[in-house]
Formats: sequence, structure tokens, C-alpha cells
Amino acid sequence: MGQPVIIQIERIYYPIIAIIGVTANLLTIVILSRGSYGLSKCITRYLVAMAAGDLLVLIFDVILYEIKDAYFAYSFLNYTPICSLNLALIFTSIDCSVWLTVAFTFDRFITICCQKLRTKYSTEKTAVAVIAVVFSLSILENVPIYFVFEPREIIDNVPWSCYVKSSFYTLPIWVAFLWLETILTPFVPFVLILLLNALTIRHIILANRVRRGLRGNNNSENHNDPEMENRRKSIILLLAISSSFILLWTVPFLCYICVQFTDIQFMVGNYNDPFTIMEQTGYMLRTLSCCTNTFIYAASQRKFRDELKNMIKRPLSLIMYSFQ
Repeated sequence: MGQPVIIQIERIYYPIIAIIGVTANLLTIVILSRGSYGLSKCITRYLVAMAAGDLLVLIFDVILYEIKDAYFAYSFLNYTPICSLNLALIFTSIDCSVWLTVAFTFDRFITICCQKLRTKYSTEKTAVAVIAVVFSLSILENVPIYFVFEPREIIDNVPWSCYVKSSFYTLPIWVAFLWLETILTPFVPFVLILLLNALTIRHIILANRVRRGLRGNNNSENHNDPEMENRRKSIILLLAISSSFILLWTVPFLCYICVQFTDIQFMVGNYNDPFTIMEQTGYMLRTLSCCTNTFIYAASQRKFRDELKNMIKRPLSLIMYSFQ
């Protein structure tokens, strides 16, 4: 009997995501780090950190877990202690990626809606501090994940692979930990991103109405208003990143909710089960969210698009020159 359809899809999907995602995030980090993108240092710090967080998810989750399980099932990475460590790093990198998106959304909210706080909060120093706190708390929060798993099998006295301990679903301390994990990622980020975006959009709409009233009803003047143009670009970038996160995290979010409010368990091995198929689809969409920001920047920001074209043209030019 052949493999389940969802497994066949994953064996093709994850290598493609790894190639595209790792390349896209590395290019993003290089372009933004060069400082020629025209953004403030505060925004640049957040975008670089978000790309780094997405890159870590692709490394630990996609390459060292999904691809490793599909093509190198009995490598040293499948020893239970290493497997448990990698799973803890997967959850850590996911938390970093999610909460850096929240931090960026909050920074844009402060910058756009809170004029008095903007000069104090939206600075490079604050951005670096927030990023450091997000990474540190994500590591501390997920240390217990290492102790959630036990060997799936023991071969020649060597523990292989990882399996969720049955006590994880029954012991009060683990049940509380699972609730905390679900609340912190992704429930709270969902609520915060939606709320902050709603408040930001409301503020921009009201501010634009006031500005139009002050400038009069001259359409040509409004069209050439640089302040309104900057706000338009800011809201496009913010909404594109936030909407992408919400859409691609909806399925895994629903899976987490189902685990909490029903008797369904996650990480089960029956890949023909409808919930497991939904769960695996959610994981694929979640990893896709680690690849989208680069394309959002390229689609919405002309300077980023120009820098990306230049980076692609240079090696191609060198290759063509070498053959001349």
C-alpha cells in the first residue's frame, strides 16, 4: 500500500518551501542590513529580526524535522535527545516569528497613532531591546518542551524518535502548560494583531479626513500630498504582513482550539484521519507564512524591489561575463 496522500504532498512541498524560504529570507536580511532600503533603523531592525525568526523556523521545522523525517529517518538527528531538542527549538523559533510580528505591529501602531510616545518608543534602541526580550522569553518559555517527549522505539538500547508522553494530556501541570502555550501562541497574537490593525486603520482614516479638510477639496493637491502617500504605504505594508499572518495561521489556530476543547490529541500517527490531515495542512500553511514577507516587500516597496533585482542581476552578470 502506498503512502497517504498528505505524506506524498509533504515530501514535495517541504523541499520547495525550504529552497524558496531560505533563499528569500537570506536575501531579505542582506538587503535590509545594507541600509539602502530607505527605511528608518527602527523598522529595519524589526524586519531583519522577523526574517531571521522565519529563517530559524525553516531550518529547525522544515529542514531538520520535516525533510529529515521524510528522507533521513534514521540519521543521528533522530536520537531521542536530539529530536527532543530540535522540537523545543521548533517551538522557540515559531514563538519568535509570531511575537516579532506582534512587536512590529505594535511599533507601527505607536508610530502612527501615538504621537507623544513615538519619539521615545519607536527608536532603534527600543527595537533592539524588544527583539532581545522576545528571543529570550521564547527560549525560556519552551524549555519544558524538551521534557514532553519519550522514545518512540528503542533499537539496540538506543532511544529513537520522539513521541508525546501520555501524561502530557492528563497531568495538571502539563495541561496548564498546553493551555499557556495555546494562549500565548497563537491566540493572543491573533487578538493583538487584529485589534492593533483596527485601531491603526481607524486612526489613519480619521487623520486623512482631517488633513483633506485642512487642505481643501482640491483632488490634485490631495493626490500629491506626501504625508498621505507615506501613510498609504505604511498601511499597505502593515496590512499585507498582518493579513498574511492571520490567513496562514487560521488552520493551525483552529487545530490548537480543537485540541484544547475536545478529546483530540495532536501529533497522532494516523495520516488518513481527517483531523490529522487538517493538522498537517495547517503546519504546511504555517511554514508558508515564513516565506511570504519577502514577496510582500517586493510587491509593495519599490526600493526593496530595485535592490532585489540588483542582487539577482549581479551573479547573472558575472556568469555571463565568465562565458564571454
